[in-house]
Amino acid sequence: MTISVGDKLPETTFKTVTADGANSQTTADIFAGKKVVLFGVPGAFTPTCSNNHLPGYLENHDAITARGVDTIAVVAVNDQFVMGAWARHTGAEGKILFLADGNGDFVRAAGLDIDLSGGGLGTRSKRFSAIVEDGKVTALNIEDSPGQAVESGAAKLLEQL
Repeated sequence: MTISVGDKLPETTFKTVTADGANSQTTADIFAGKKVVLFGVPGAFTPTCSNNHLPGYLENHDAITARGVDTIAVVAVNDQFVMGAWARHTGAEGKILFLADGNGDFVRAAGLDIDLSGGGLGTRSKRFSAIVEDGKVTALNIEDSPGQAVESGAAKLLEQL
């Protein structure tokens, strides 16, 4: 079942890369007591994710945080080293928190997983965006097609803040 507005995010552990190496952060570490914009992408370095989805959040970073958002985070079913490289490659390091959901535990528990095996990608995250306040979803936008970033883009999310 897909998570809905009003639901708490499922408890899981994400991986991130820091200057000291791999780091584990739980859902509570990231979302408890904070207002977070979370968006999910099918994969780091993929065309729509790199060219359309992520850039909108990076370009609108200041406008989003000016509306009381503590953290902007992106999640993908990739390992922490790929996510770290993507952060560096896009110039988003330090502005957007890159969360690796390497085994897809979070997206599966939230019902935000999609089978992209036909394209050789396996199980991935649906393309989505959400506003999460103290771990509770207050807005959720899910794309009908993983190749589009309209409903889950930064412009739509800014309207919801």
